[in-house]
Amino acid sequence: MIPDDARSKQLAAWLEQQPGTFTDLALLRADASFRRYFRLRRDGESVVLMDAPPEREATGPFVQVARLLESLRLRPPRVLVHDPTAGFVLLEDLGDRTFTRALAEGAGEGALYDRAIDALVQLHRAWPQQAAKAPALPAYDTPRLLDEAALFADWYWPEHRGTPMEPTQRAAFLEAWRETLEGLPALDDTLVLRDFHVDNLMLPPGEDRSCAVLDFQDAVIGSPAYDVVSLLEDARREVSPATVERGLDRYFAGTSRDRVAFTRHYRVLGVQRTIKILGIFVRLARRDAKPRYLEHLPRLHRLLAEGLTHADLEPVAAWFGHHMPERLQED
Repeated sequence: MIPDDARSKQLAAWLEQQPGTFTDLALLRADASFRRYFRLRRDGESVVLMDAPPEREATGPFVQVARLLESLRLRPPRVLVHDPTAGFVLLEDLGDRTFTRALAEGAGEGALYDRAIDALVQLHRAWPQQAAKAPALPAYDTPRLLDEAALFADWYWPEHRGTPMEPTQRAAFLEAWRETLEGLPALDDTLVLRDFHVDNLMLPPGEDRSCAVLDFQDAVIGSPAYDVVSLLEDARREVSPATVERGLDRYFAGTSRDRVAFTRHYRVLGVQRTIKILGIFVRLARRDAKPRYLEHLPRLHRLLAEGLTHADLEPVAAWFGHHMPERLQED
């Protein structure tokens, strides 16, 4: 059953205008944004409907990046119908077997992460030949990374200190991050999917080696290390040290990256991502009434404490030592 609200009535009316017979509509999931996903049947075939209210979420970037990923020989869901004005996208149904579900069912962690790393290797090797033909996407540059780091100052700090961060503290925090990010060596940019982790990776039925990707509409152009650290330093699940080492070795074996330069990016962007997600999860809990995200904070605290031990993070570690020393320790 569709919930009885104005948006859902618009959805039902939209379906009536599409070719085919639609049945068995059921809510599949809602995510951390304003999008909802429904599973239904079109002429008996299972499909998925993305509902993205256009005043809240644009569908164009999702469709644009899906087609780009296909050109790079990756495996997004195929777009069947796209209505950007209404905010509906009808998609191929890739099934229910996310990597998260497969792991819960007992699938081997190493083999699954091999598939994910291989997808990133394919992406990063194919990108140089496709970059000139790709649509313009935002740069994942220092200003954007600083904006993300500011989520920690604006949401996490007030939650844990009970008061807004002082302007001088905030300025020093962002300056420490600017110094850290600008101190990184140059690496060739690539397409960055930004949410590359096991919740957004699928095992499509009947495809033995595929690693299908979801939730890529916020893709940008930036460091190749970002998606690798997103996968291996997962905010939502513990990844074994052996799998992390195996994943990095497999990535370097499949690419021509400079290991030293890449590892410096990996460490810095891993902490930047942890900082950002701490802010996002607190915001989801407090602003959007989704408290379940707070259960991941201890893991993020551990990742932060571990990450701040690396020399490339010294300016940020010094800020924490002065202003929030408890975050230099694991919970």
